[in-house]
Amino acid sequence: MAGGAGGTSLPPVAASRHWVFDMDGTLTEPLHDFDLIRRELGIPAGADILQHVAGLPPRQADECHDWLLRHERALAMAATPAPGAVALVTTLQAAGCRLGILTRNARELALLTLAAIGLAHCFAAEEILGREEVAPKPAPAGLRFFAARWGVAPPAMRMVGDHYYDLASAQAAGVPAVLVNQAGDPWPGLAQWRLRDCAELLQCWRNG
Repeated sequence: MAGGAGGTSLPPVAASRHWVFDMDGTLTEPLHDFDLIRRELGIPAGADILQHVAGLPPRQADECHDWLLRHERALAMAATPAPGAVALVTTLQAAGCRLGILTRNARELALLTLAAIGLAHCFAAEEILGREEVAPKPAPAGLRFFAARWGVAPPAMRMVGDHYYDLASAQAAGVPAVLVNQAGDPWPGLAQWRLRDCAELLQCWRNG
């Protein structure tokens, strides 16, 4: 399943010391039932949940955010690591790579999730960005934050994710994207590398 997109010449996926990870569904096994969330909050099928809530009157938006926090807190505490995630992240950390989290979840819940899967020690709190710290993916703001903070050009970074939002954010920021935990190529042209999971990504990293 490993492979590049678009037939362009790329450096090896491992040719980076600056890695940004999505969290839910990338470092964890997926638990979110987005259709259920939309039903509970009265959001139209297929609509972007965060975008929809942001457009609601303030009181209604606050109620939706409160419900989301309660719902997602339970999911965070029940999180389990995705295949290869712990080994990949701890190996990159031991090698001195810079590591960040860019999630559409809340930062406080990201911290709970990382603790639940044994990776809290691998990420500095200020390098965990949630939906309240920057404009949520697919906006490029989070990746641009990391590029500026780390003092690197976006092409020297890697964005690892499992969803269209991760890939679109990476494309908008000029960061090469690694798609994991998805069969085939559901979003053609957006991922520079498509790998089975974090275990295969770690193998590629070790092989250079």
